[in-house]
Amino acid sequence: MYFLRLMLWLTLVALVKSNDWCYTDCNHTPELWVDLEGSHCGEDHQSPIDIVTSIVTTDPNLNNFTFVNFSSRQTIKSITYNGHSVQCDIEENEAEVWGGGLSGQYSVKQFHFHWGTETLPGSEHTFNDHRYPMEMHIVTAKTDVPESEILDKEDGLAVLGFFITATEDINMSEPWLMLTSYLANITDVNSKVELNHNISIGDLIGQVDLSKFYRYMGSLTTPDCNQAVVWTLFHEPIQVHKGLLQRFPKETKLSNNYRPVQPLNGRHITASPATPLPPGHMWCYDDQCDFTPSLWSELPHSHCSGENQSPIDIDTQSVLEDEHLSSFKFTNFDNKRAIKSITNKGHTVECILEHDLVEVSGGGLEHVYSTLQFHFHWGTESTNSVGSEHTVDSKRYPMELHIVNKRKDLTLDEAVQTPDGLAVLGFFIEPPQSTKSAYDSVPAETAAHTSSPASKMDAWKTLTLYLSAIRNISSEVEFTDEISIDDLLGNVNRESYFRYSGSLTTPMCNEAVVWTVFKESVTVDHHLMKMFPKNAGYHNVFRPRQSLHSREVYTTAAATVPGPTLFYLLLSCIGALIS
Repeated sequence: MYFLRLMLWLTLVALVKSNDWCYTDCNHTPELWVDLEGSHCGEDHQSPIDIVTSIVTTDPNLNNFTFVNFSSRQTIKSITYNGHSVQCDIEENEAEVWGGGLSGQYSVKQFHFHWGTETLPGSEHTFNDHRYPMEMHIVTAKTDVPESEILDKEDGLAVLGFFITATEDINMSEPWLMLTSYLANITDVNSKVELNHNISIGDLIGQVDLSKFYRYMGSLTTPDCNQAVVWTLFHEPIQVHKGLLQRFPKETKLSNNYRPVQPLNGRHITASPATPLPPGHMWCYDDQCDFTPSLWSELPHSHCSGENQSPIDIDTQSVLEDEHLSSFKFTNFDNKRAIKSITNKGHTVECILEHDLVEVSGGGLEHVYSTLQFHFHWGTESTNSVGSEHTVDSKRYPMELHIVNKRKDLTLDEAVQTPDGLAVLGFFIEPPQSTKSAYDSVPAETAAHTSSPASKMDAWKTLTLYLSAIRNISSEVEFTDEISIDDLLGNVNRESYFRYSGSLTTPMCNEAVVWTVFKESVTVDHHLMKMFPKNAGYHNVFRPRQSLHSREVYTTAAATVPGPTLFYLLLSCIGALIS
């Protein structure tokens, strides 16, 4: 049985009828593969993915490969159309590969192709959101692992992926001219012909620089989607005449045989030292880049080593009351069409607002501010995860929402250079069953009151539905539902808050922010909160708290009880004592 399972994936021929899963026009299209019996297609380390070069790091251990018999013209024995792809089978134990950072020696079993239509691209992996016309996968199995265990090992298979791009030069494509000449003879599902032409794997790869590649851990891209693949994607595409590429969908009558890209879910993409990465410096929250938070100050033009940095811990025993911290005026926070789009920034999920529609003033601010966007900070998918940036009496909350506002009288470039150019409203987020707010830490004389109704959960359900559409970093989708910022905040108390002067919490950490951190948290169900790290694919997106130095943290004055209310409270107390 284990041998049959292995052969299932190495040949891409299912043990079930071919119509049990498909790419289009059947009962189990890719979004429903997770429902297939024995499927792993809903797990966290799925393939394909989008290769976002801005988050790729160089791995010096990804040395050059050794390819055995890739130049031999006797290794490709047959070509098959199996209903899901065109596949070329390799003579047993003829071609091998090792090196390239692989953990052992691998034997080549077959290679196959993914495409779109005669006019539209169809690679499985994408490169900075760009989809190539086709993709070739060379499937290899680890030689020192028993066949019964191959699919149970995360590195049991190694797949070499090659993007294929179209060219007008037919002279570059002679091996492909010979290969595609067989397609007219394998139009029936499971039809197979022996290869008579002398074509090698190396002939098909052509002039691709095999020292430049990307690496990540993933899965098979067809059911059962076993997470047993070390993926290598080569940086340079194979160039094939466009007319030859069109033969694949034209002859097989199969189109768009590629799985949509899957979320990264915290995985890291690395590159060989020879692979060119984008210029500039990359920063991150974890240890998978050159500039972690402790090194942000070394970034060019960085302000991250200043003395007025954010976030901070708010020590409620040392905050000072400020009677000037009055009520805010929130303009168009109730507008249900204010959210323009939602995007995955690679470090957070950001909701962009319509231009010059939403405003904030009052609350001790000396200017009127235009609301630009709001975004989130979180930890992991764990039930007990914490990920807020600010802390209160050293308590960190599960999430934090930041509403970013710019002074109306300044451009954004001017605002980030001005001490009060930006005003950020920070709201803690936690599940309803948790301690409701920072008031448990705030002395009675500091807190205005201790609770309020939860936010409208339907609004959060609507918002989180968009997260699956922006799993790719830099992806952005239009926000078409009607929910407002007020809907998300619900009835959280906006009269009681902390105030201090600080900075942006991401590079370049400009000290241009008037910070307002509200005392009462917004309540959101945990299963909705975990949708952020689950779909974005990264975790613990919060900066460690910074030193307060000589700054003061202020708080709104304690609420006074109006006379009539006090009178009735006294009457209630007297009545209780008498009874």
